Amino acid sequence: MTAVLAATTLLLTAGCSSDDGGEGPAGGGPTPGGTTSKSASSPSRQAAEETPPAKGTVKVLRTVTTGLNTPWGLAPLPDGDLLVSSRDQGTITRVDAESGKKTELGEVPGVSPAGEGGLLGLALSPDYASDHMVYAYFTSASDNRIVRMLYEEKKPSGEQLGAPDTVFKGIPKGVIHNGGRIAFGPDKMLYAGTGESGNTGLAQDKKSLGGKILRLTPEGEPAPGNPFPDSPVYSYGHRNVQGLAWDAEQRLFASEFGQDTWDELNAIKPGDNYGWPEAEGKSDGSRFHNPIAQWATDDASPSGIAYAEGSIWMAGLKGQRLWRIPLKGTEASADPQAFLKGEYGRLRTVVSAGGDKLWLVTSNTDGRGNPKKGDDRILELQVS
Repeated sequence: MTAVLAATTLLLTAGCSSDDGGEGPAGGGPTPGGTTSKSASSPSRQAAEETPPAKGTVKVLRTVTTGLNTPWGLAPLPDGDLLVSSRDQGTITRVDAESGKKTELGEVPGVSPAGEGGLLGLALSPDYASDHMVYAYFTSASDNRIVRMLYEEKKPSGEQLGAPDTVFKGIPKGVIHNGGRIAFGPDKMLYAGTGESGNTGLAQDKKSLGGKILRLTPEGEPAPGNPFPDSPVYSYGHRNVQGLAWDAEQRLFASEFGQDTWDELNAIKPGDNYGWPEAEGKSDGSRFHNPIAQWATDDASPSGIAYAEGSIWMAGLKGQRLWRIPLKGTEASADPQAFLKGEYGRLRTVVSAGGDKLWLVTSNTDGRGNPKKGDDRILELQVS
């Protein structure tokens, strides 16, 4: 196992890092068919891949917009504008990526915000150009669920979202650990990171939807090629997954909140057990898939992740910094490197903007930060 942070030599004795932190052996990733790619994880394949430099850079190019309320999910539109969700208001807003102008599309019916729950992740349909469907993960009065809505740009502001069509429901909800990140993979399947809702036993129960990464068809059915028959479960033993991203070889990575000791970045292998609650961070147990990097919870409490320039970029909430994890295959090729420490407060979501650019969303109005007027914003970054 490579790339252990210097900071990870310090064990924290702080209390439970709930989802947002108070906060609070790698395998191959999925091929488009959803199975493990042996060639992608083979030593010869990894050796042939270009390894990024051990040290990188981050430059803040500009502030795109400010004055956001509990922003959580971010979905770039084909024309370059951005859709952002408000966790507590249950609304989706379009941000003009050039001017920063905000236009509210509408409120998503059925959202029941409380604690760390509310309107969370967003994703565009893989056929968005023709169907104009926006997917959202949210906490309802009874569960966490995924819906899709027609986005009709020609309608008046506030009325542009169609009625939500529930494609998947029954994910356990709680005041904490609701997961919430959704993303369509290279295989055009819908992936969702869930939390164990504070009930730790759910993570090891393969029949439960809590503490999992799920893989679904766009219609919400278990995706073909999933590791467990007729099940949406793709991996299990997670505490609270809020970051999903694929590298250039279509391998899936996920960030995960720890409790008292270690936050994690994992390379996801279909069907594998990532240890929670029996293991937090690296363990000696052969039953569990170890993380490729781990952090003391004060230094990370990770939410969104993105892939760019050969590295995973991970937003930290309690850590209030952006982590760069350079990759060689499904291992870290050098020690993770921190940027923007304390400069913008809590960092919630990071999304690729193409090439060496990233969108970064702050999270200072979520009840755990120190909000100031206009303090939650979207930034455009240039990275290497």
